[in-house]
Amino acid sequence: MQFGIFTVGDVTTNPTTGRTVSEHERIANTVEMAKLADEVGLDVFATGQHHNPPFVAPANPAVLMANLAVVTKNIILSTSTTLITTTDPVRIAEDYAYAQHLAGGRVDLMLGRGNTGPVYPWFGKDIRDGIPLAIENYALLRRLWNEENVTWEGKFRTPLQGFTSTPRPLDDIAPFVWHGSIRSPEIAEQAAYYGDGFFHNHIFWPPQHAAQMVQFYRERFEHYGHGRAQDAIVGLGGQVFMAESKAKAMETFRPYFDHAPVYGGAGSLEDYTRQTPLTVGTPDEVVEATLGFRDYVGDYQRQLFLIDHAGLPHAEVMHQIELLGTKVVPQLRAEMDVRRAAGVPDAPTHASLLAARAAQATDTPSADAGQMGSVETGVPRAPKTDDVTGTRAEDR
Repeated sequence: MQFGIFTVGDVTTNPTTGRTVSEHERIANTVEMAKLADEVGLDVFATGQHHNPPFVAPANPAVLMANLAVVTKNIILSTSTTLITTTDPVRIAEDYAYAQHLAGGRVDLMLGRGNTGPVYPWFGKDIRDGIPLAIENYALLRRLWNEENVTWEGKFRTPLQGFTSTPRPLDDIAPFVWHGSIRSPEIAEQAAYYGDGFFHNHIFWPPQHAAQMVQFYRERFEHYGHGRAQDAIVGLGGQVFMAESKAKAMETFRPYFDHAPVYGGAGSLEDYTRQTPLTVGTPDEVVEATLGFRDYVGDYQRQLFLIDHAGLPHAEVMHQIELLGTKVVPQLRAEMDVRRAAGVPDAPTHASLLAARAAQATDTPSADAGQMGSVETGVPRAPKTDDVTGTRAEDR
């Protein structure tokens, strides 16, 4: 199982000091976060994609990934959102394949629609087309990564005639794709259709909502013939803040929670920690709460934590990463390994996808290929809109 952190790159005034970091400082701090996450043994560092203030998460995350590829050694570089709706799939294919080469395969993507309405017209799109854009653009992206001389025509961009995206993916293995969503079953359906990963943000909504979304994805994954429901590749988000005691953690984090753009005024810290996966307490309490996620989503493959939100000072953020790497994740690894049901696949990596392809070519099972379960690497036809809402012609 993979553990890591994700950032949305917000520039938020520290409510305890009134200080707002500069964009340059926030960007430099993000690089330091990734370096420390790598040093303390976390598996994944993920960044969002934003085009609007108050965020400085990169407009093109592949740029940050290229930088991080140089200053890190082992950590997987992911996105916590790649905007599949407003970013041209040709650019996604080219930019992330290039970053994949620079990182030696340590790159994957989490695709998302984006929920900031004004951003869509900046790129000539309409937010009301969010789901159809996600379907069409991803179908094209898959073809660009898996085929050369692509001829294609759709609704939302100009046609392609004999186009080959360059560079080709490293080892002809495209970056693994997670489809991220908080509340859209159509996106869970899309992930299931292709046999891709499904990442549920898991921050603002109660556990029963996460359970319903993940279960729907698992059922559709099995329906499309990719394996058992328990073979589906699931990731969860989460937010934590830790201190030596729960009282101290609550006292320290409260002003940040109360003034956070996404939390402020929406309820008390006590309400949120009781009703959602937000965990504020000691490292042991974070371990206990995170282990509880498995009770309602089943065995899963990736857990990412948001730890740098709401104006927290950089020194505190780095302390949170240290606690994750030294106190929390070692316990979670051990407990998750013991509890995991037999046959549940590991999270895909470039190495495991490469091994799976080699095993398939020789019809010789390998340990890595076995860990992959039934995650497919082929290219099915693109789903139509009714496919991603859960019905196909043969089902009706």
